[in-house]
Amino acid sequence: MSIRIIVKEPDPVLREVAKEVTKFNSNLQKLLKDMADTMYDAEGVGLAAPQIGISKRIIVVDVGDENGLIEMVNPVIVEQEGEQLGPEGCLSIPNLNGDVLRADRIVVTGQDSSGQTIKVEAQGYLARAFQHEVDHLNGILFTDLAESIYDISERARKGGE
Repeated sequence: MSIRIIVKEPDPVLREVAKEVTKFNSNLQKLLKDMADTMYDAEGVGLAAPQIGISKRIIVVDVGDENGLIEMVNPVIVEQEGEQLGPEGCLSIPNLNGDVLRADRIVVTGQDSSGQTIKVEAQGYLARAFQHEVDHLNGILFTDLAESIYDISERARKGGE
């Protein structure tokens, strides 16, 4: 188990368009495991490779539902429909949350750790997590899209108002 350091805004890697992965080997499999370990250690529900300083199109997502851990390389959102407005936070932007409008249902295609094509249909919270992580691969942060942003450390100090 290797926990990686999560880079924080304004690290420039968070604003880069990540590069497509072309090599599917043991290094990629180790990176995916490290990403999952790092996400779980930080109590997150998703992590993109740029968040650990690696500008590659790789994400891991686990929202705690029946899907469990989903690893995806070179993800592309190919369908989206509906709308949901809800809160988001980010491991790279601690203490801030924001209300972000997202598609309610999406279809994402990509590759698994061995390069095989995979497709995930997601709705609700899982769809939100995928959209958030794919945005990271394009240099977009939730704060760029949020309709409102609030300091959650401030709310905690005030007793969760």
